[in-house]
Amino acid sequence: MRVRYVDDVKVLAQEEVVRLDSDRLQTLYEQLGDSGAEDVVCRAMEELAVRLSMTERLFRQDRYDEMRKAARSLTGIADQIGMNTLSRVACDVTHCIDARDPVALSATLSRLLRIGERSLTEIWDMQGVRV
Repeated sequence: MRVRYVDDVKVLAQEEVVRLDSDRLQTLYEQLGDSGAEDVVCRAMEELAVRLSMTERLFRQDRYDEMRKAARSLTGIADQIGMNTLSRVACDVTHCIDARDPVALSATLSRLLRIGERSLTEIWDMQGVRV
């Protein structure tokens, strides 16, 4: 058997485009006022961070039923504050669990974590600039 060495390794940059529904955020501010909307958004961001971490931990522990519940809750929370991409990918994770497809689940969970991080950063940055 002949061993072949690779001289040039390429690393794919995985950048996700995140779309926030600024109209949804504007509606929250109109309905709840500045203070109320900021409270909802901050609590939602905290909960999203906790649930993203929980979803990853449950995956690593092979606890798929609980992971499905955590991913489903991400969908609702993300929808509430206009994180459409995050909501859609969390829904994709639940579909992968339902399909019992571990390869797709692993890839989709990785995407969920990337988008979750980007979404939280994006909405945090938007908080500095009133929607």
